[in-house]
Amino acid sequence: MTDTCTQLTAKDFTSNQEPKWCPGCGDYAVLQQLKNAMADLGLKPEEVVVVSGIGCSSRLPYYIATYGIHGIHGRALPVASGLKTSRPELSVWVGTGDGDALSIGGNHYIHTVRRNLDLNVILFNNEIYGLTKGQYSPTSKVGLRTVTSPNGVVDHPINTAALTLGAGGTFFARVMDRDGKMMREIFKRAAEHKGTSLVEIYQNCPIFNDGAFDPFLDKERKEDTMIFLEQGKPLIFGKDGNKGIKLDGFKPLIVDLTNPSISKDDLWIHDEKDFIKANMLSRFFDDPDANPDCLPRPFGIFYVEDRYTYEAALTAQIDQAQANGEGTLEELLKGNNTWTIE
Repeated sequence: MTDTCTQLTAKDFTSNQEPKWCPGCGDYAVLQQLKNAMADLGLKPEEVVVVSGIGCSSRLPYYIATYGIHGIHGRALPVASGLKTSRPELSVWVGTGDGDALSIGGNHYIHTVRRNLDLNVILFNNEIYGLTKGQYSPTSKVGLRTVTSPNGVVDHPINTAALTLGAGGTFFARVMDRDGKMMREIFKRAAEHKGTSLVEIYQNCPIFNDGAFDPFLDKERKEDTMIFLEQGKPLIFGKDGNKGIKLDGFKPLIVDLTNPSISKDDLWIHDEKDFIKANMLSRFFDDPDANPDCLPRPFGIFYVEDRYTYEAALTAQIDQAQANGEGTLEELLKGNNTWTIE
């Protein structure tokens, strides 16, 4: 057991297993920031469970010194849901990938999000199936050539933000694997949220899909292709903060802040509680390579909603049923509506 008076560090959450991912993989950064966040939150390793499905990201339980469950492909969320329902006092984290969660696990993803169990879901999105050697995934860009799409992907990619909010999600955030500081803070916010928190991480696969996120990493371009969401602050981006987002009714427009007729007071102010604006932000999803004039891709916390959790509602139902007193199986099967036939 952990001494409650001892301040834990990331080392206390480091297992005796050596992480084995490809050199340059973004998973290393995610692992480190997750351990940092758990220490910052004051969690005890024996009160934490990390659940995963199948994929490169799903090795996560082996590398964190907590309880862990390595499940089967696409089924991490049902396993985590059952665990949280039966043991609501535990801090349950789910490590999953774009293929694991959004392809074979797509239905589970939708229903977990709408039920709003208190789970912390980390979705590693590298827009490829890495573990099984480079097949295209539900988030792969149109035109990407892979072993299963030699002539280029024709499927329209899933927009994780839009899917999550459309399914009734109560917390959605997006972060880049290289932004350790933001990742650490968002993990902490996700853990503090009571409900299903979904953190999508753009994570580079240097072997099978290297450069998938170059528009958001290239020094010459990233300031024009990314926008960081900060609560209560205007949407400003570009080199030297020279661009902003203004709403013309419900239509977002890019404006030039060097224009004397444009004021920062005219800009869209970010509000994590505004569901309508969060949905609009989720649609900032055009590919900068295909459309250089597109809206910038948002990073940060899109939306947070306070709503009851599934396990709390279920526990309340059970408590209410038990308050009526104990009975027998025969009485339960008989029910209250019986007839006597003579």
